Amino acid sequence: MATPKLKYTTPGLTEEKATRVVELLQDRLNATTDLHLTLKHVHWNVVGPHFIAVHEMIDPQVDAVRGFADDLAERIATLGGSPIGTPGALVEARNWDEYSIGRDTTQAHLGALDLVYQGVIESYRNGIQELDDLDLVTQDMFIAQTEQLELFHWFVRAHLEDKSGALSTAGAGSEAEAARQAG
Repeated sequence: MATPKLKYTTPGLTEEKATRVVELLQDRLNATTDLHLTLKHVHWNVVGPHFIAVHEMIDPQVDAVRGFADDLAERIATLGGSPIGTPGALVEARNWDEYSIGRDTTQAHLGALDLVYQGVIESYRNGIQELDDLDLVTQDMFIAQTEQLELFHWFVRAHLEDKSGALSTAGAGSEAEAARQAG
């Protein structure tokens, strides 16, 4: 979906720069909307001996990531854009596959989430770099959200590493492969 022409933007930011910032924000809005729904899906579908620990670990992540989506949408509006939050638009715009794990063990889901978080964090870091020349206010938002996402990723990875620090998901190229390796 194309970014509509802005009617205005915030003082000190050119329309051209604001348009690109809105595109970056919309991409992260799509990612965080997808992530908080994926995390809730995991919350509902984990089973096994560590069920309650993972079930309860995931909910605060859902709430935080849902808050990130709201902040991103409000920043889009602040810059004169119109945030797009419909499911169809998200599916049309995303460049990642649907989360592929259904009812499964906590380890399988955490293995898959390891790859999910890797992708989300990498795209945030790419945005941070690009925002360095566009808008430091939005860059600051991306940095703060990345810090929290990296913390959540560590929570997930702590369940996947052995005492030497080796991850059970090392080298996995897909969620399904990471789930198998972790399980």
